[in-house]
Amino acid sequence: MIPGSVYRVSSLPRSTPEAQGLSAAALDAFIGALDASEQEIQTLILVRHGHVVLEAEWSPYRLTDPHFLFSVSKSFTSTAVGLAVDAGLLTVDDKVVSFFDEELPEKISDNLAAMRIRDLLTMTTGHHEDTFPQMRGAEMTRTFFGLDVEHEPGTYFLYNSGATYILAVILQKLTGELLLDYLKPRLLEPLGATEASWEVTPEGVNTGGTGLSLNTESLANFGQLLLQKGQWEGRQLVPAEWIAAATSGQVSNDNQENPDWKQGYGFQFWQGRHGTYRGDGAFGQYCVVFPDQDAALVITSASPDMQEVLNLVWEHVLPALEGATVPDAVAPKALEILPPSGPAPAGGDGRTYRFEPNQAGLVAVRLDEDGTGTFTAEARSLTSPAETAPGATYDVVCAPGDWRESADGSPDGRLLTSAYGDGDAFVATLRYVATPYVATLSCRPEGDALIVDCKFNVSFGPTAFTLTAHA
Repeated sequence: MIPGSVYRVSSLPRSTPEAQGLSAAALDAFIGALDASEQEIQTLILVRHGHVVLEAEWSPYRLTDPHFLFSVSKSFTSTAVGLAVDAGLLTVDDKVVSFFDEELPEKISDNLAAMRIRDLLTMTTGHHEDTFPQMRGAEMTRTFFGLDVEHEPGTYFLYNSGATYILAVILQKLTGELLLDYLKPRLLEPLGATEASWEVTPEGVNTGGTGLSLNTESLANFGQLLLQKGQWEGRQLVPAEWIAAATSGQVSNDNQENPDWKQGYGFQFWQGRHGTYRGDGAFGQYCVVFPDQDAALVITSASPDMQEVLNLVWEHVLPALEGATVPDAVAPKALEILPPSGPAPAGGDGRTYRFEPNQAGLVAVRLDEDGTGTFTAEARSLTSPAETAPGATYDVVCAPGDWRESADGSPDGRLLTSAYGDGDAFVATLRYVATPYVATLSCRPEGDALIVDCKFNVSFGPTAFTLTAHA
C-alpha cells in the first residue's frame, strides 16, 4: 500500500511470480519493454491464480488514484444490465422503444422499432455512424431516437457509445436511480471500489459508455471477478451465465482494422487474440482477461497506439503465462515520468492576459517577475460536469523544477505542473493525473498580446492549436 493512500486497496493477496508459475525475469522484461516504448504507461497490475504477481506505478501516478477509464465503463454498464436481467426488470430481447414514450419521434421507422436491448449491447443498433457525438445538451435521448437507423438492427457492427448511453437511460428508468448508485451495493462496494465516480450528463444520467473513474486496484478486482465467473468472497455478485454471454463473441466485427479489434464483440466486451477478452478505453485503459491462463492484466496509460501496447503484452506476458522463461532481465530501477527540463524561464511583467472562450478552457494567464506563471482555467469536470457551477474557474501556478501539485487543483483530482524557458517563451506543462491528459502551453508575449501554442499528448480532436490573449 502506498503510504498515505485514502482509498481501500485490493483485497487480492500478493505473491511472487514464481509461486504462481511465472518467470520474474519475463515480467521484468515486460516492464522494461513498456518503459522503453513510445507508449506512456502510468500504472499496471497483473493477477494470476487470484494473486497480484506484478504491480507498477510510474511516478507521479499511483495505483490508488482514481483514473478516468473512458470506454472500460461500457463493461460495467453491461454488468449492470446483467444484474437487471437477473432481477427480472428486462430481457435482452425487449424492444428498445418499449421503454420510452415522449422521447420518441412522431414516426418510428421499422428499423428503430426492431431495435432490441441485445442490439444496444452488441453495437449493432443499425446506425451507420456513432450517435454519441451528436447527442449533446439536455435532450440527448430524444436526439438518439431522432437519428436515422440505416441498417437492420443486429446486422451491422458499429462502435457506438450512444447505444451504451441508452442502456444507462433505460436502467435509470427501471431502477429509479443512477447507474452508479445501482452498482454501488451490488458490485462496486463488494469489490472495494468505494472511490468510484461516474460522469453525469445534462439529462441527469450517467454516461454509460464512458465517464467511470476507478483506481487500478479496483479494476484489477473486476478482472478477477470476471475470471471467477461473477463470484466474490463467497457471494455470486453477477450471474455466471451473464458473464459467459457478455464476454463471448456475440457478433462479428471484422469490419474493424486493428487485429485485436476484429476478433468479435460480446455484450460491451471486446474479443481479443489468444483466447482473451477485455474492456478497453481510449488512450490505453485496459482490463485484459486471459481465461485459459487464469490471469488478468490492468493497465492505465496515455497511449497513442493501443495496438502496440497489446502487441507487447502478447510478446512478453502471454509466453510468461504459458510457462516460458527468458534470460535474466532487469526492470528499470525507477519508474517515473520526469518533468520537462530546460533553463529557467525569464520573468514576466505581471500583466494578466485574457482569452476569448476557447477549446482549451483557458481564461487568463499571468507571467510574473519571479519566473512563475499563473493559469486560470474553466472548472470543467470530466467526472461530474453537471455539478460544476457555470463560469467557475480555478488557478494553477507553474514554476521551474520538480512536479508541483496545484494547491487549488483541477475538479477531477491531482494536477501537477512544471515550467521552463525556451528563448522568449514560458513553457508550462500541466499533467492531469486522474486522466491520460497532459497539456503543454508555450506562451510568447508580443506587445499587448500573448501567443499560446497549445499541445496535448492525446485528444479526440486536434492535439495542437494556437490561442491569442490580450492584456
